[in-house]
Amino acid sequence: MKTVLGAVLLICLNIHAFAGDNPIGFRASTLPDKQNDRPLELAVWYPTATTATPQLIADTPVFVGALAVRDAPSAAGAHPLVVLSHGFRGNWGNQSWLATALVRQGYIVAAVNHPGTTTRDRNPKAAAQLSQRPVDLQRAIDAVIAQPEHFGSVAKGKIAVVGHSLGGWTALEIAGARFDPERFIQDCIAHPQLSSCSTYKQINPDSDPASKTRLVADLSDKRVTAIVSLDLGLSRGMTDESLAALPVPVLVIAAGAPSEDLPAQLESADLTKRLPPATSRYVEIKDASHFSFLSLCKPGAVALLEEDAPGDGIICRDGDNARPRALIQQQIASLITEFLAQSFRN
Repeated sequence: MKTVLGAVLLICLNIHAFAGDNPIGFRASTLPDKQNDRPLELAVWYPTATTATPQLIADTPVFVGALAVRDAPSAAGAHPLVVLSHGFRGNWGNQSWLATALVRQGYIVAAVNHPGTTTRDRNPKAAAQLSQRPVDLQRAIDAVIAQPEHFGSVAKGKIAVVGHSLGGWTALEIAGARFDPERFIQDCIAHPQLSSCSTYKQINPDSDPASKTRLVADLSDKRVTAIVSLDLGLSRGMTDESLAALPVPVLVIAAGAPSEDLPAQLESADLTKRLPPATSRYVEIKDASHFSFLSLCKPGAVALLEEDAPGDGIICRDGDNARPRALIQQQIASLITEFLAQSFRN
């Protein structure tokens, strides 16, 4: 009973925190793409001066939503832009807690559902288009910049990408990292336990020469000026040369809770060793799990997840003896806002 009451209290605190003096606008849309048959779900949170009553966005039977006003008028002025990239089998709602925290600091925040690798879209053909993930983010940037009447103006030279898990790989690719499928496949022979290896096999992004050519290509977007990686995967397939030459500052945040399939030392920490030391920072949060970067879970969420898919209850669990997820996320949000403020000043 104490556990349930504690969780309810945290949910209430979390919701009230979003209802402060800085109201948040929200708008969802679909970006068409007839040429590649890849329509893109886009969600954007943005500063607003509205006094309208907010409603919960991305609220589900499992996850706590975040308060915002749908289709509110945007606030005046130019704002930095942050684009979020979700992990494998995730969705744009997973980091709504982070989106609203950033908007309260004056950011516009956009997120997409990457076709084929989302919660509700597991289309194998779309999933295999792994190289399209950075392109998805480029399309999101284009859409936000093109609609200042909806979201406000984007400040020049202030665009960042934050990615969780496979989204961390996506963020690094759009910053200029290059992926080598052969390197990755050989590494998986040595480390077959890594979840990134099984995920890559499931996605199958290098099944034909054309797909492989696109996967090893330069997928960067020069408009992106800062990157944040949240407990990423697939980094071991990135080339040393491209990481050493990465032209933008990078914050790497790792989950420090013990993990056999996504250990910090083999992914996030290993990545950081290959980044330029002068422009990269590594933070390992000891009591965070890979799923601490997802929204807060509601009471009873574990039972719902286990009933639907045994084993998925892990999504709502953090590290052993961990702080409440809300406190872990406060630390993450603070690290990101401090890093972005410094990066954009420079």
